[in-house]
Amino acid sequence: MPVTAGTATEPPVIPGVRRSFSTGRGVRFHVTEAGPVDGRPVVLLHGWPQHHYAYRDLLADPPEGLRIIAPDLPGYGWSGPPPHRWAKDDVASDAFALLDALDLKRVLLVGHDWGGYVGYLMVLREPERFDGYLALNMAHPWVPATTVLRHVWRFLVYQPLLAVAGVPLQQRTRLLERLIPAAITDRSAVDPEVVRIFADRFRDPVCARAATDTYRTFLLREVPDAARHPERRRATVPIRALFGVNDAALHPSLAAPETARADDYTFEPVSCCGHFIADERPDLVRARLIELAAATA
Repeated sequence: MPVTAGTATEPPVIPGVRRSFSTGRGVRFHVTEAGPVDGRPVVLLHGWPQHHYAYRDLLADPPEGLRIIAPDLPGYGWSGPPPHRWAKDDVASDAFALLDALDLKRVLLVGHDWGGYVGYLMVLREPERFDGYLALNMAHPWVPATTVLRHVWRFLVYQPLLAVAGVPLQQRTRLLERLIPAAITDRSAVDPEVVRIFADRFRDPVCARAATDTYRTFLLREVPDAARHPERRRATVPIRALFGVNDAALHPSLAAPETARADDYTFEPVSCCGHFIADERPDLVRARLIELAAATA
């Protein structure tokens, strides 16, 4: 049955947060913050099909001394549309422009899903701007082609469909209401209202288009480019990879430490947890962020 509900026009309530808009590279970013304004900055990047609310637990209860900053990525959530087709290098440039607009010289970085992909590009491009990086359920950029080929079927299950028909699927069907719970191991961790908060935003044509472009550009441009030009840069920023091993979209081997070209990279598998680890295990994400902050103080 087609969906007839309207889009979510206002961001969901998170007690105690500060909301603002800031422009970088032509993108009007919606930014949600919590914690002391003079605290140590931590920037959190979300993925699809989410927005800043993926980090609601950290925003509602920021760790002592940390300034939690959760922007909606271009075209997602309540941020304005990007002036491009969501090439991940372009999004990384947008995010750097936001850091400049917020006068953030050096930060701790957290990234999940596509936000994790963008996060890797950022720490490789300008490592001097990052104290450390906490990557959540995302493949690292050095995955060998043989490993990718073993798991390419996972991408083919849903990505081509989104790349071709993502706009009507997100706007007019219950795809996301089914997909999000299916990717969670502990269903009690995410109630239907949270799922609705994410799914409803993608009824908006800007969000639906940005998400579709995310996958279309990945499949048509970025996968072929990666095959021709594998990532050779080495990460010098401390990286902590936290990975729910029940992730149906991404296999843990795609984030294996054995293949990471990094000076300081650790991989922590999380049992009984799926793709949306910040929703399912916010306690663990919080603990690892506090540990990374302490280790890089």
